[in-house]
Amino acid sequence: MRILFMGTPEFAIPSLEVIVAEGHELIGVVTQPDRPKGRGKRVTPPPVKEWAVERGFKVYQPQKVRDEEFIAQLESLAPDLIVTAAYGQILPKRILDIPLLGCINVHASLLPKYRGASPIQQAIMDGETKTGITIMYMDVGMDTGDIILQKETEIDPEENCESLHDRLAELGGEALKESLGLFINGKPQGTPQNHEEATYCQKIDKSMGRIYWSMDVDMIKNRVRALTPWPGCYTYINGMRLKIWEIDRKKCLLEGEVVPGRVVHADEKHGLVVAASNGLVRLSKVQAPGKRVMEDVEFLRGNRVEVNTILD
Repeated sequence: MRILFMGTPEFAIPSLEVIVAEGHELIGVVTQPDRPKGRGKRVTPPPVKEWAVERGFKVYQPQKVRDEEFIAQLESLAPDLIVTAAYGQILPKRILDIPLLGCINVHASLLPKYRGASPIQQAIMDGETKTGITIMYMDVGMDTGDIILQKETEIDPEENCESLHDRLAELGGEALKESLGLFINGKPQGTPQNHEEATYCQKIDKSMGRIYWSMDVDMIKNRVRALTPWPGCYTYINGMRLKIWEIDRKKCLLEGEVVPGRVVHADEKHGLVVAASNGLVRLSKVQAPGKRVMEDVEFLRGNRVEVNTILD
């Protein structure tokens, strides 16, 4: 098949590799424009562009996919199928109507659950125990198209967004490979989603990383897992902004009056242990401004923290 691919981040690369490995004709790669990145705001190409340029594939980077000139370019390419994976823009009907076999998307959830742009983070934040990949036909809605194929995977209770992202990227490639095989005899039939069961993702914002100690221990732990490594979770200790990389939930419950955010332990034996609304959590890996990530006991050696200090 003549396939046009649309994607932007690292998540999309295993899907790209499958298209080439399976012998399909990759007629072009569409990705987001180069953007400033990092502290130095150096203009950097997206991972998909780097992958495509290294291998000599034609790259398109429209500011907006609704641009008439860009749509005309796609029409002239005459793809049999368009495959998208975390592209970052919603495709208009004019583009969806171009390929004879339609447009399909590699989505990192078990639709209709977690439609939208942050399904990996949201699944972890909500304490889900399983997720997966959905290969679906695209329509004018937000992840509302018919389902071609799904692959499920369990979420380890200790894994964070980074590790789950990497596993789902690989699973996405596997699911796409199987799905493309279904197109050998024409366009396969999809299964309509149950829209009444649909849920939607929150847009991930840096402000979501602030820990409110009035939350329960499970919510705090899941938030740290979901937002690590980006945008990261943080709290304030003695006026210092402390980034939290890993949290251990403590099994014991507090007795008496609960003061959320109160430091219960700050020593070599117990580490840095803080009260939440219904129990204790240990800030097992932290990072002070300008410092590397370290274990809590190492942090405490260089930063005196008194028991009963209140984290903000």
